Amino acid sequence: QVQLQESGGGSVQAGGSLRLSCAASGRTLSNNAMGWFRQAAGKDREFVAAIGWNGGTTQYADSVKGRFTITRDRTRDTVFLQMNNLVPDDTAVYYCAGARTPVATGTASYYTRWGQGTQVTVSP
Repeated sequence: QVQLQESGGGSVQAGGSLRLSCAASGRTLSNNAMGWFRQAAGKDREFVAAIGWNGGTTQYADSVKGRFTITRDRTRDTVFLQMNNLVPDDTAVYYCAGARTPVATGTASYYTRWGQGTQVTVSP
């Protein structure tokens, strides 16, 4: 059974940065695409970023392009989300997810493993 554990969330002011990490345990996901999603209070969960199995391809939501960067370290079975120039609209619970495909995708139905989430709060 795979478990995903996010870390790195917190509170920052607008313009600040945070780096989220997601570590897989129990079974490797190094051959699977990984993604980050987020859910703001009262809103549906939305796609943020995805990375292919070998890190060669990435996808981003338009709202985070140029500000967020997803990377992975397959040797550590860990995925990262570097978030720069944060804005209050980025406030949400951020979830790490493992896909059932090696190809980066923004489609939530391809993701079968989910972490518990980490809160990110951006103040004006």
